[in-house]
Amino acid sequence: MLGFETIGNATCIVHDDRPVLTTDPWLGQAAYYGSWAPDHLIPQAQRDSIRRAPFHWFSHGHPDHLHVASLPELSSACLLLSDHVGSRISDDLRAAGYKLRVLRDRRWVPLSRRVSVFSMANRNQDSVLLIRVGDQLVINANDSPDYGASHHTRLIARSFRHVYLLALQSWGAVDMINVFNPDGQRLPGAGERRAPLGAEAQREAVRYGADRVIPFSSFHRYQRTDSAWANDLVPSWSDYDNGAMRNGPRVLPPFVRVDVATDTIECLDPAPCLLCLQPPEAFGDRWSDELEKDDRQALDAYFCAHAHLRRCFGFVAFRVGGHEHRVMLDPSQPDVGVVFEAPRASLMHAVRSRVFDDLLIGNFARVELHGIDALYPDFTPHVAKYGDGGRVHGRGELARYLARYWWRDPIGGTLHHFRTRSEQILRRWTAQRET
Repeated sequence: MLGFETIGNATCIVHDDRPVLTTDPWLGQAAYYGSWAPDHLIPQAQRDSIRRAPFHWFSHGHPDHLHVASLPELSSACLLLSDHVGSRISDDLRAAGYKLRVLRDRRWVPLSRRVSVFSMANRNQDSVLLIRVGDQLVINANDSPDYGASHHTRLIARSFRHVYLLALQSWGAVDMINVFNPDGQRLPGAGERRAPLGAEAQREAVRYGADRVIPFSSFHRYQRTDSAWANDLVPSWSDYDNGAMRNGPRVLPPFVRVDVATDTIECLDPAPCLLCLQPPEAFGDRWSDELEKDDRQALDAYFCAHAHLRRCFGFVAFRVGGHEHRVMLDPSQPDVGVVFEAPRASLMHAVRSRVFDDLLIGNFARVELHGIDALYPDFTPHVAKYGDGGRVHGRGELARYLARYWWRDPIGGTLHHFRTRSEQILRRWTAQRET
């Protein structure tokens, strides 16, 4: 077969008479400190294809995409990575002994006679992969933000007969949504709005130049008892084409087999995983555990290293085991900061391993905002993306980091900037009209 299959959370299996490439294979077990579990089983036929493929591409370092426990099953293959500034992932995988290749940014790389790939990394330490399969194009946008890649992709897509977009469709349950104000009221998010996902998928497909879109990168359930509340914000299959227009790009089911040679689409029907809620103790977390002296020192060093945090926040505090530890960043802003309530084990692993995003996305930790409206854009990107992933902490380092990504696609980056600014102005104007 010449074509591809979508399965699992964010896995695309590309075939050219044999399996050639897989993307982000998450083969089971939990992620995010036990909080996430796969939503559907990967059938044996697809698991065999994943193991046989000579190439495996990983979009970014989140454990539902780069799942460390799944890597031993892929150890004989070549791991493909996008060219991320900072080289955090490639350095870690090389040190662990894996064979890998970093794809040169925005260059076509052949993997077989009829399959080639084109990688676009972005400043979020994420990436988009274009996959040429015969005369058709697959755009694997996984859960990556669009930092201008859609402009470049739309130009490329014009020369293909059909273009498939694989992209996240969600109400926010793939990010930190356990957020409160100082009075203990949960702040509203995308889950409360529940915008029609089919309509949003079609708009995104148009932006990327695709005529078909497949829901992707959003197939998990929360299995910890302290994060299971978020399952209400995970869409069901029937939600994915809700609001789709008949004359818009075609919204396909999440799990399909596409034969490019015959232009046929077959629905796959993987069995759902049985959801069994487990206590945090099953994953080494005890909410009663208190911070130790070296934990407090590690927290101070980790957060004080970020120059941007010291400009934007007065403090970052941690409620652990019933006690609060406050990291002072700028004494002139005593009322501006963030309070995290989290179990010690996962908190300190996230800090010492420099994977703070894993703690946020698990959604068992609780965040309280003081004097700010959200963790974006001044906290999460600077700590989890630029700091942990890009190894950037100082202001000069950050400017050089962002400039390197901008110069890879200055037109797309500029268009993204103006689109983002326009959306911010429109939202601000709408909020003012409503009040």
